[in-house]
Order: sequence, then C-alpha cells, then structure tokens
Amino acid sequence: MFLAAAMTETTLRTDAVQSLCREHHSWLQGWLRRRLGCPEQAADLTQDTLLRILASPAAGRPAGGIREPRSYLATIARRVLVDHFRRKSLERAYLEALASTPEPVETSPESRALIVETLCEIDAMLDGLGLKARQAFLLSQLEGLTYAEIAQRLGVSTSSVKKYVARAVEQCLCLALDAE
Repeated sequence: MFLAAAMTETTLRTDAVQSLCREHHSWLQGWLRRRLGCPEQAADLTQDTLLRILASPAAGRPAGGIREPRSYLATIARRVLVDHFRRKSLERAYLEALASTPEPVETSPESRALIVETLCEIDAMLDGLGLKARQAFLLSQLEGLTYAEIAQRLGVSTSSVKKYVARAVEQCLCLALDAE
C-alpha cells in the first residue's frame, strides 16, 4: 500500500514538473534569448534549466504549489546563467594561459654543436683544477648559487669557495689569452 502510494505521488510530481516545463518552455527560451543574444545558447540553457528543475528536490512540489511559475523558472535560469558565465570565464582564462605559454623550443643541430663545443672548451679550461674548484665554479656560473650555498653543498667554508672560483676564473682567463 505504502509503495503504491509513493509511486503514485512520484508520478504526479513528475507530471506536474513536466506540465510546468511544457507550458512555459517557449517563454523561458525567449527570456534567455533576450539575455544572451544567441538562440542556440538560449536553447541549450533552457534545457539545462529544465533538467535542473527535474533533478531538484523541489520537483516534488505539485504544480499548484508554485504561485509564480515564470518567476520560479527565471530564478532557476539565472542560476544556470551564472554557472554558464563562470564556466565561460574559466574557459577563457584557461585558453589565455595556454596561449601565453611559450612553445617548446627545439635547438637546431648547429646550435647544439656550438653548445657542445663551448662546453668542451670550458671543460678543457677547467681540466687543470681540482674537483672542488671545478664544482664551485660550475655551481656559481651554471646554477647561479651564492658562495654560501656552494660552501654548504660542498662542505667547505665560504672563503674556500671564493678562492676556488677565483682560481677557476684565473685559469679560464689565462687559457683564453694564450689562445689569442
């Protein structure tokens, strides 16, 4: 008995909502079209509004329980519009962020060869230095670390790092002058 009454009540509620939607569908679509200026978007958002009404707990109200059906529909449609504009804004921001990211740059074979050649020359210049002096110089020049950071990483004092880097710069300058 209870199950049959619940099913009958659910059917009546669904019928009431469907009747509300059927009676005011064209009015709602026109209302949305005036706000959007696009008939296709108005049609989509009309469907979204009606689906939201069907899915809501308020769908259980009898049709006579809604005193101002158009006001009710407009309230729901405004919420759908807000969600729509939020999605569009988020989508636009995402596309702008994508557009502003630089394209990955692929190094040409010529540039790659020059880079490798330069690295080999630097390696040759630093060849006569000890390991810590070479590491200190490379950490300073390539990674941009401060002398204190280099000292911590190498486990030596800051003054030792200064001496290592000075020795490496001196060696590079001497070899560069000799090459001329």
